[in-house]
Amino acid sequence: MASAVAGVLRFYALKNSAILKRSTSCRFMDTSRLIQSRNAVSTSTGAILPKPTKIPFGMIRIMIVVVPFLLIGTQISKNFAIMLEENDIFVPEDDDD
Repeated sequence: MASAVAGVLRFYALKNSAILKRSTSCRFMDTSRLIQSRNAVSTSTGAILPKPTKIPFGMIRIMIVVVPFLLIGTQISKNFAIMLEENDIFVPEDDDD
């Protein structure tokens, strides 16, 4: 079972960066027969791909997503702390010495 899981993990790890060729006599991949081929910057024929499109207003979009969820998380935490104090689950002690 462990060898099957190792074979599957090895397949997924090498799937995007290599062309897989299996040996007929071996149950799992023969790593000596792998041909390395990166296709992230080139096509299968070897042509270089064009530059990726740049997303305009990237930082503004990040702020539009991050700020509301930070505020929502703050409100949830605040309401939960109030609920804990109301039910005497957690009450901070004030030491005025």
